Amino acid sequence: MDRKQPAFGAPASVTANLESMNDVLRHIASDNPRVMVVDGSKVARTLIKRVLEQDLPNATVIACASGAEAEQALHDGVVDLVTTALRLPDMDGSALAKYVREHAPQAYIPIVAVSGDVQERLQKREIGDEITDYFDKAAGYTALSDFIRGYVQPSDHAEGTVLYVEDSRVVALATSRALERYGLTVHLAGSAEEAVEFLGSARDRGQIGADVVLTDVSLKGEMSGGDLLEWIRHELALGKGRLPVLVMTGDENPENQAALLKAGANDLVEKPVEERLLVTKLMFQLRVSQRRRAQLAQGGL
Repeated sequence: MDRKQPAFGAPASVTANLESMNDVLRHIASDNPRVMVVDGSKVARTLIKRVLEQDLPNATVIACASGAEAEQALHDGVVDLVTTALRLPDMDGSALAKYVREHAPQAYIPIVAVSGDVQERLQKREIGDEITDYFDKAAGYTALSDFIRGYVQPSDHAEGTVLYVEDSRVVALATSRALERYGLTVHLAGSAEEAVEFLGSARDRGQIGADVVLTDVSLKGEMSGGDLLEWIRHELALGKGRLPVLVMTGDENPENQAALLKAGANDLVEKPVEERLLVTKLMFQLRVSQRRRAQLAQGGL
């Protein structure tokens, strides 16, 4: 995402806030993704780095030999995706994932565990919600490159259901048609209350109801998009991995945007909405939710 230029004469604090929020809203599918590779094995780091640089020539690969190096690299610059071994010289990969979640500036950064004992860890419930996905080293590093490409260069076509909450019928129809062109199924809700009814009925049937929720923050009715977000996270008890929520907002106030992210939004889409960026963000969150549900179905995360 291009950095916004502050108004002429804007105080340094305002400039810093704008730049900070641009980092928060930075999305992985940028032209030059930054991928952090954390592995105690120099051979593994070198092989992964070489394959990624070959298959993703625009990517910058940051190789770290330990959790401490990764923590420092995280503070030195924005990272779009992290792959980590589960056994590191100075800490467990899950502990590093937790650190990334607490300190990375982005709204949501995918963390992929790359290990040869993933299945054993899953069976022992040793991989927590901080880790987005996992990859078995036995599949080979070329397959890992293909796997990561699915995150940094999402497909232009996907199958999945989007619960789209928008009170302007004209905007809703136009956006729905755009999403449907990419293969997505769109269920329209004209208010947060209607979305609550839809998701509540799905829960009664033992279902989730959608793969992703896309909602405007300002809606007609008693509930706002923020209220809907809170209801999903607390009443339905569905976390970011099981039901991602993207919030569309025209509010450029960094504090208000940060509040939405803290409340559980996976990401924000700034208005006026740019179609390609919206679709890219939806595709990414769709992959996250579908992978997480597949893991749960297999008795994993």
